[in-house]
Amino acid sequence: MKNLLKVALVAFSMLFVGNFAKAQTKIGYINFQALLGQLPEAKTVKSTLDLYQKQFIDQLTVMNTEYVTKGQEYQKGAATMTDAIRTAKQTELQDIQKRMQDYQNNAQQQVEAKSNELIKPLSDKARAALSAVAKEKGYTYVFDSSQGSPIIISPDGDDLMDAVKVKLGIK
Repeated sequence: MKNLLKVALVAFSMLFVGNFAKAQTKIGYINFQALLGQLPEAKTVKSTLDLYQKQFIDQLTVMNTEYVTKGQEYQKGAATMTDAIRTAKQTELQDIQKRMQDYQNNAQQQVEAKSNELIKPLSDKARAALSAVAKEKGYTYVFDSSQGSPIIISPDGDDLMDAVKVKLGIK
């Protein structure tokens, strides 16, 4: 009976110590978007993405010029056009407008995909450095303050931006 009591007491002690250790959680935060923006490679990614996006903007500008020119022609001659020609011109303008809208939607999707493709290596590098810093400093949780997550309002934590920047060699 004494042995059973000792075992129960030891088990209870271990359970209490385990719960106490869990209560010692360290929480930190970092503005991950700001960190990505400060990486040296971010400038190259931004310029590459800007050039890629410019191709679509140039094409949309050409399409818009065509639309404006044909719209002006239509307005100038609308009074003298027959109903059939007027309807054909209106349909042509609507088609150009729809093509522009479709092209713009497609361009946005392609630019977003390219952005994700170019940013992924930077994000992976920064995430690895953040993970290393969190492990070195004993942080259990690190929240991204750039996301505006309501979790940021949770218990006070430490900003890890400076330590991760040192780890990445950013000044």
